[in-house]
Amino acid sequence: MLADTKAFSGFSVTDIDAAKKFYGEILGLKVTDEDMGLIRLHLAGGTEILVYPKPNHEAATYTILNFVVDDIDTTVDQLTARGVEFLKYDGFPQDARGIMRGNGPDIAWFTDPAGNVLSVIKES
Repeated sequence: MLADTKAFSGFSVTDIDAAKKFYGEILGLKVTDEDMGLIRLHLAGGTEILVYPKPNHEAATYTILNFVVDDIDTTVDQLTARGVEFLKYDGFPQDARGIMRGNGPDIAWFTDPAGNVLSVIKES
């Protein structure tokens, strides 16, 4: 029934201006303004994600968006230089920079200004 319909994902943030700056300036994504104070993230391959403000926002405790990268070390270094702090989870074999290796694809997690969890993950 819906196999041929276009779909998109969305998530909430506490501060749309902070989100616009983070996703556009820090992560380097194309971000466009939408009606009613929303923004749209434009990802490679034509994927679009709607981001909306929500005053009683609760950050996702799971990874809402994974960015597939060729070189995770360079990406983590570049994001760290832009002020991104990588998460370290107890019980996960992560190196000093927060990259988990050898337990599936190499991956490193971080949050947006609203506390939503994102990752960079090395393409297999």
